[in-house]
Amino acid sequence: MIPTVTISARGEDRLRSGHPWIYRADVADVRASGGDRVLVRGPRGRPLGQALFSDRSQIAIRMLAYGEQAADEALIRQRIEAAIAFRQSLAIDATAYRIVHGEADLLPSLIVDRYGDYLVVQALSQGMDRLLPVVVQTLGDLLRPRGILARNDPRSRLLEGLEQRVEVLAGDVPESIDVSEGGIEYDVDVRRGQKTGLFLDQRENRAAASLYGRGRVLDCFSYNGGFALRLARTARETIAIDISEDAVARIRQNAGRNGVEIDARVGNVFDDLRGLERLRERFDTIVLDPPAFAKTKAAVPKATAGYKEINLRALKLLNTGGTLVTCSCSYNVSEAAFAEIVYDAAVDAQTHVTVVEKRMQGRDHPVLLGVPETYYLKCFILRKVA
Repeated sequence: MIPTVTISARGEDRLRSGHPWIYRADVADVRASGGDRVLVRGPRGRPLGQALFSDRSQIAIRMLAYGEQAADEALIRQRIEAAIAFRQSLAIDATAYRIVHGEADLLPSLIVDRYGDYLVVQALSQGMDRLLPVVVQTLGDLLRPRGILARNDPRSRLLEGLEQRVEVLAGDVPESIDVSEGGIEYDVDVRRGQKTGLFLDQRENRAAASLYGRGRVLDCFSYNGGFALRLARTARETIAIDISEDAVARIRQNAGRNGVEIDARVGNVFDDLRGLERLRERFDTIVLDPPAFAKTKAAVPKATAGYKEINLRALKLLNTGGTLVTCSCSYNVSEAAFAEIVYDAAVDAQTHVTVVEKRMQGRDHPVLLGVPETYYLKCFILRKVA
């Protein structure tokens, strides 16, 4: 018997709008187990398509196929092939980039990143976790990587009742991997680094920042030094700040490797921005790339205050004519809300700024229209005009 889930009229309307998720509140009847690929029926029993089912998450259904299309292994392979072909068409100037971006590649809850000859995968739902052997086999057939690592340690897996683990699924994966991006070389720790090793979604924003960055540069929340390394090639002086001692050590290592000078400092950015202001320091280029301040809707008010604070301090430190690159990776803070926060900061700083560019996550992290959850990274390149 085919596992089946029946959804409410509201759930059916949601599917018709193009969103692939159905929440638990809109599940009317379940004849399936967690992790099953299920036939989804509407309230009148009409088949709507096939999906991954979770018996633990609030996201109970993640659609894979609609109508008569079968959500079988052939479809998984076809979707992975299409995702790979799209990335190849982008002619990305890097050996590290995203190959599969979950819902935007019609492979919900699956992430695949490439680091040179190695792949890092994440399966973030019960159903995709069960499909990992198929995914690994397909990736091996199509890309012939030297190794595939599962970075299945995000906290979101706990919401699915899945364990957090990091393990090699195929071949061998070294402790560190050498990659390049726009002429910059990195040493990446794919087992313990943030996300799957690097913030790959900022690659194109780092390249854009390098077009405007000049003079004295301050890179805040620098992590491995992504922005600082690009900007240091033309800057007069570059300072990078991160709260992690390990990250700062890696910034210094990467700077030496690329033959650039970066003053990498361990520090709390909120405190350090105030301290630099008291010292009457001034900069020509400032980058703010903080972690997600609002991981839930409940955190939005506190996140709003945090974003305003760092942007206010940065604008006070910025010379007239200088460039501010300011980012938010909080999905729960929309682009419009983020723009309003930065505007409020400019008002309080008694300055005027113009928008030079509005940017988002890189093209290898596409946004699926109608699914706002796939649009999470906002990046404004601003000029302080007075």
